[in-house]
Amino acid sequence: MANKRVMLAVTCFLASGLGARADERPFAFTAVDFPGAVFTTAFGINAQGEVVGNYRDVAGRAHGFVLSGETFRSIDFPGSVSTDSRGISPAGDVVGSYRPAGEPNTHGYVLTRHGEFLPTDFPGHLNTILQRIAPDGTIVGCYHDTDTMGTMHGIVITGEDATAFDMPASMHNGMTPDLSMIVGLYTDMETGMKGRAYLLRNGDFVPFDVPGSTFTAGWDINPRRDVVGIFR
Repeated sequence: MANKRVMLAVTCFLASGLGARADERPFAFTAVDFPGAVFTTAFGINAQGEVVGNYRDVAGRAHGFVLSGETFRSIDFPGSVSTDSRGISPAGDVVGSYRPAGEPNTHGYVLTRHGEFLPTDFPGHLNTILQRIAPDGTIVGCYHDTDTMGTMHGIVITGEDATAFDMPASMHNGMTPDLSMIVGLYTDMETGMKGRAYLLRNGDFVPFDVPGSTFTAGWDINPRRDVVGIFR
């Protein structure tokens, strides 16, 4: 079966005014398709060019993957019925989420560079989704319980310490290596449930929208503080 790629019904953005000006240079595009998959999505890339994401096989099952050079490696958390890989550190540690057989909830994991799976959940909550991992091992993402609105909150996990953002319907999606800035998305309950992006700059909350948009989501931020995401 031929590989398929899906274009979202939204538009991507690069917000370079938050830090240094983005370089103006031509882009070279390379397709990323897991061999034999019917759907492939790339979610993260590290400084070495290693790519992580997920794919669906012909039976519809979701798997994570790592692409190093031209070599793909499938990621399946032991005992899971689906696995998702979202972020990869400079050293090659991977974070993502999985769903165990016979359970409706989603759990987070770390796959170390040595091949060890470490279950990583936010304490006291049903679902954990992990998005990015920093050079020092700090992880961002979100937890939620019975819904993905009022019970969803952005999270930061550093070793044994786990903290949650007090904004409902929020999700941390990326951070600078020094952790001084976090980018994410949330639903603004005071503006008709509008989806908006935000920055946490040394703890200060700064919401933002692409001008004229009805929905904005921040997905990642680089060391120069350039932000990428999507808008409708």
